[in-house]
Amino acid sequence: MHLTELNRECLLHLFSFLDKDSRRSLSLTCHRLREVFLDPRLWNLLHFISPCQLRRDNFVLGASLRYLTVCWYSSRVLQVCNIEDWLKSSFQKDICSKHEHLVSTFLAQVRLMCPNLLSLTLSGCGHITDRDVISVLQSCRKLRRLHLENCVRITDCCLEGVAAHGASLEEVKIDFCRNISQAGLKAVGERRPGIQLSAERSADMIPDSKPEERVPLRRTLQKVLLFS
Repeated sequence: MHLTELNRECLLHLFSFLDKDSRRSLSLTCHRLREVFLDPRLWNLLHFISPCQLRRDNFVLGASLRYLTVCWYSSRVLQVCNIEDWLKSSFQKDICSKHEHLVSTFLAQVRLMCPNLLSLTLSGCGHITDRDVISVLQSCRKLRRLHLENCVRITDCCLEGVAAHGASLEEVKIDFCRNISQAGLKAVGERRPGIQLSAERSADMIPDSKPEERVPLRRTLQKVLLFS
Protein backbone atom coordinates (compact mmCIF):
# COMPACT_ATOMS: atom_id res chain seq x y z
CA MET A 1 0.00 0.00 0.00
CA HIS A 2 1.27 3.43 -0.90
CA LEU A 3 1.48 6.01 1.90
CA THR A 4 -1.16 8.25 0.34
CA GLU A 5 -3.66 5.37 0.33
CA LEU A 6 -3.90 5.50 4.12
CA ASN A 7 -6.93 7.23 5.56
CA ARG A 8 -6.75 10.74 7.03
CA GLU A 9 -6.55 9.62 10.66
CA CYS A 10 -3.63 7.28 9.99
CA LEU A 11 -1.76 9.99 8.11
CA LEU A 12 -2.32 12.46 10.94
CA HIS A 13 -0.96 9.90 13.38
CA LEU A 14 2.15 9.36 11.25
CA PHE A 15 2.73 13.09 10.85
CA SER A 16 2.51 13.54 14.61
CA PHE A 17 5.83 11.68 15.03
CA LEU A 18 7.70 14.12 12.77
CA ASP A 19 9.27 17.45 13.64
CA LYS A 20 8.09 20.65 11.95
CA ASP A 21 10.69 20.60 9.17
CA SER A 22 10.07 16.95 8.33
CA ARG A 23 6.33 17.53 8.22
CA ARG A 24 6.74 20.39 5.78
CA SER A 25 9.17 18.44 3.55
CA LEU A 26 6.78 15.52 3.35
CA SER A 27 3.85 17.83 2.63
CA LEU A 28 5.56 19.14 -0.48
CA THR A 29 5.48 15.73 -2.18
CA CYS A 30 1.78 15.70 -3.08
CA HIS A 31 -1.54 17.49 -2.57
CA ARG A 32 -2.96 14.85 -0.24
CA LEU A 33 -0.06 15.06 2.19
CA ARG A 34 -0.20 18.85 1.98
CA GLU A 35 -3.81 18.70 3.13
CA VAL A 36 -2.75 16.60 6.12
CA PHE A 37 0.01 19.09 6.96
CA LEU A 38 -2.55 21.92 6.99
CA ASP A 39 -5.00 20.02 9.20
CA PRO A 40 -5.30 22.07 12.45
CA ARG A 41 -5.65 18.89 14.51
CA LEU A 42 -1.98 18.15 13.85
CA TRP A 43 -0.85 21.35 15.56
CA ASN A 44 -1.92 21.16 19.20
CA LEU A 45 1.66 21.72 20.41
CA LEU A 46 4.37 24.07 19.15
CA HIS A 47 7.88 24.44 20.53
CA PHE A 48 10.37 26.96 19.14
CA ILE A 49 13.98 27.07 20.31
CA SER A 50 14.56 30.48 18.75
CA PRO A 51 12.26 33.35 17.76
CA CYS A 52 13.95 33.24 14.34
CA GLN A 53 12.03 30.01 13.73
CA LEU A 54 8.81 32.02 13.83
CA ARG A 55 9.63 33.28 10.33
CA ARG A 56 9.40 29.81 8.81
CA ASP A 57 6.38 28.32 7.07
CA ASN A 58 6.75 24.90 8.67
CA PHE A 59 3.85 25.15 11.15
CA VAL A 60 0.16 26.02 11.30
CA LEU A 61 -1.63 28.20 13.84
CA GLY A 62 -5.22 27.35 14.63
CA ALA A 63 -7.87 26.64 17.22
CA SER A 64 -6.32 23.24 17.99
CA LEU A 65 -3.18 24.77 19.52
CA ARG A 66 -3.04 24.02 23.25
CA TYR A 67 0.63 24.25 24.25
CA LEU A 68 3.07 26.90 23.02
CA THR A 69 6.71 27.44 23.96
CA VAL A 70 9.09 30.06 22.56
CA CYS A 71 12.62 29.93 23.99
CA TRP A 72 15.81 31.68 23.02
CA TYR A 73 18.91 29.86 24.23
CA SER A 74 21.55 31.98 22.46
CA SER A 75 23.55 33.46 25.34
CA ARG A 76 25.27 35.98 23.07
CA VAL A 77 22.00 37.41 21.78
CA LEU A 78 20.44 37.31 25.24
CA GLN A 79 23.26 39.42 26.64
CA VAL A 80 22.50 42.11 24.06
CA CYS A 81 18.72 41.98 24.40
CA ASN A 82 18.89 42.16 28.18
CA ILE A 83 20.83 45.41 28.26
CA GLU A 84 18.72 48.47 28.99
CA ASP A 85 17.94 50.36 25.78
CA TRP A 86 19.69 53.54 26.89
CA LEU A 87 22.89 51.60 27.60
CA LYS A 88 23.09 49.85 24.23
CA SER A 89 25.66 50.86 21.65
CA SER A 90 24.63 51.53 18.03
CA PHE A 91 25.93 48.08 17.09
CA GLN A 92 23.85 46.42 19.81
CA LYS A 93 20.75 48.34 18.79
CA ASP A 94 21.28 47.21 15.21
CA ILE A 95 21.40 43.57 16.35
CA CYS A 96 18.15 43.96 18.25
CA SER A 97 16.41 45.75 15.38
CA LYS A 98 16.59 42.58 13.30
CA HIS A 99 14.41 40.56 15.66
CA GLU A 100 12.82 42.79 18.31
CA HIS A 101 9.29 42.58 16.88
CA LEU A 102 9.32 38.88 15.97
CA VAL A 103 7.74 37.46 19.12
CA SER A 104 5.31 40.35 19.58
CA THR A 105 4.01 39.94 16.02
CA PHE A 106 3.72 36.19 16.49
CA LEU A 107 1.79 36.57 19.76
CA ALA A 108 -0.61 38.94 17.99
CA GLN A 109 -1.37 36.10 15.56
CA VAL A 110 -1.75 33.62 18.41
CA ARG A 111 -4.33 35.70 20.23
CA LEU A 112 -6.39 36.00 17.04
CA MET A 113 -6.13 32.38 15.87
CA CYS A 114 -5.62 30.24 18.98
CA PRO A 115 -8.47 30.87 21.46
CA ASN A 116 -8.09 27.44 23.09
CA LEU A 117 -4.48 27.87 24.20
CA LEU A 118 -3.89 26.24 27.60
CA SER A 119 -0.18 26.80 28.25
CA LEU A 120 2.24 29.54 27.21
CA THR A 121 5.97 29.59 27.95
CA LEU A 122 8.21 32.49 26.88
CA SER A 123 11.87 32.21 27.82
CA GLY A 124 14.62 34.63 26.90
CA CYS A 125 12.25 36.79 24.86
CA GLY A 126 13.85 40.08 25.85
CA HIS A 127 11.66 42.31 23.70
CA ILE A 128 8.15 41.24 24.63
CA THR A 129 6.20 43.73 26.72
CA ASP A 130 3.46 43.66 29.32
CA ARG A 131 0.98 44.58 26.58
CA ASP A 132 1.94 41.50 24.55
CA VAL A 133 1.20 39.14 27.43
CA ILE A 134 -1.94 40.95 28.57
CA SER A 135 -3.35 40.83 25.03
CA VAL A 136 -2.91 37.05 24.99
CA LEU A 137 -4.63 36.78 28.38
CA GLN A 138 -7.56 38.84 27.12
CA SER A 139 -8.02 36.70 23.99
CA CYS A 140 -7.04 33.22 25.19
CA ARG A 141 -9.49 32.97 28.07
CA LYS A 142 -8.81 29.27 28.66
CA LEU A 143 -5.09 29.77 29.44
CA ARG A 144 -4.20 27.77 32.55
CA ARG A 145 -0.41 28.02 32.71
CA LEU A 146 1.82 31.02 32.07
CA HIS A 147 5.60 30.83 32.42
CA LEU A 148 7.79 33.86 31.74
CA GLU A 149 11.54 33.50 32.15
CA ASN A 150 14.27 36.07 31.57
CA CYS A 151 11.87 38.51 29.90
CA VAL A 152 13.39 41.82 30.95
CA ARG A 153 10.58 44.14 29.81
CA ILE A 154 7.96 42.36 31.89
CA THR A 155 6.93 44.49 34.89
CA ASP A 156 4.34 44.56 37.66
CA CYS A 157 1.86 45.77 35.02
CA CYS A 158 1.87 42.26 33.61
CA LEU A 159 1.02 40.88 37.05
CA GLU A 160 -1.91 43.29 37.23
CA GLY A 161 -3.04 41.86 33.90
CA VAL A 162 -2.76 38.35 35.31
CA ALA A 163 -5.07 39.29 38.16
CA ALA A 164 -7.52 41.14 35.92
CA HIS A 165 -7.71 38.90 32.85
CA GLY A 166 -6.32 35.47 33.76
CA ALA A 167 -9.66 34.02 34.83
CA SER A 168 -8.63 30.42 34.07
CA LEU A 169 -5.01 30.66 35.19
CA GLU A 170 -3.96 27.98 37.66
CA GLU A 171 -0.16 28.38 37.56
CA VAL A 172 2.01 31.44 36.91
CA LYS A 173 5.82 31.36 36.99
CA ILE A 174 7.81 34.58 36.62
CA ASP A 175 11.49 33.67 36.76
CA PHE A 176 14.54 35.94 36.34
CA CYS A 177 12.42 38.92 35.23
CA ARG A 178 14.30 41.75 36.89
CA ASN A 179 11.56 44.38 36.69
CA ILE A 180 9.13 42.40 38.81
CA SER A 181 8.88 43.57 42.42
CA GLN A 182 7.92 41.91 45.69
CA ALA A 183 5.03 44.36 45.96
CA GLY A 184 3.71 43.28 42.57
CA LEU A 185 3.93 39.60 43.47
CA LYS A 186 2.20 40.21 46.78
CA ALA A 187 -0.59 42.17 45.13
CA VAL A 188 -1.45 39.50 42.58
CA GLY A 189 -1.20 36.82 45.29
CA GLU A 190 -3.76 38.68 47.37
CA ARG A 191 -6.12 39.32 44.46
CA ARG A 192 -5.87 35.81 43.03
CA PRO A 193 -5.02 33.44 45.90
CA GLY A 194 -6.11 30.45 43.83
CA ILE A 195 -3.22 30.85 41.40
CA GLN A 196 -0.06 28.84 42.09
CA LEU A 197 2.40 31.71 41.86
CA SER A 198 6.19 31.41 41.91
CA ALA A 199 9.04 33.75 41.04
CA GLU A 200 12.63 32.53 41.09
CA ARG A 201 15.02 35.43 41.65
CA SER A 202 12.74 37.94 39.87
CA ALA A 203 12.10 40.30 42.77
CA ASP A 204 15.68 39.98 44.04
CA MET A 205 17.41 41.27 40.89
CA ILE A 206 18.49 44.83 40.11
CA PRO A 207 15.59 46.49 38.23
CA ASP A 208 15.98 48.86 35.31
CA SER A 209 16.18 52.56 36.12
CA LYS A 210 15.45 55.31 33.63
CA PRO A 211 18.26 57.83 33.06
CA GLU A 212 16.24 60.70 34.54
CA GLU A 213 16.11 58.85 37.83
CA ARG A 214 19.85 59.49 38.18
CA VAL A 215 20.81 56.09 39.49
CA PRO A 216 24.06 56.14 41.46
CA LEU A 217 27.10 55.36 39.32
CA ARG A 218 27.87 52.24 41.33
CA ARG A 219 24.49 50.71 40.46
CA THR A 220 24.85 51.53 36.78
CA LEU A 221 28.26 49.89 36.69
CA GLN A 222 26.79 46.79 38.29
CA LYS A 223 24.28 46.49 35.44
CA VAL A 224 26.94 47.01 32.77
CA LEU A 225 29.26 44.44 34.32
CA LEU A 226 26.40 41.98 34.77
CA PHE A 227 25.68 41.79 31.03
CA SER A 228 29.14 42.43 29.61
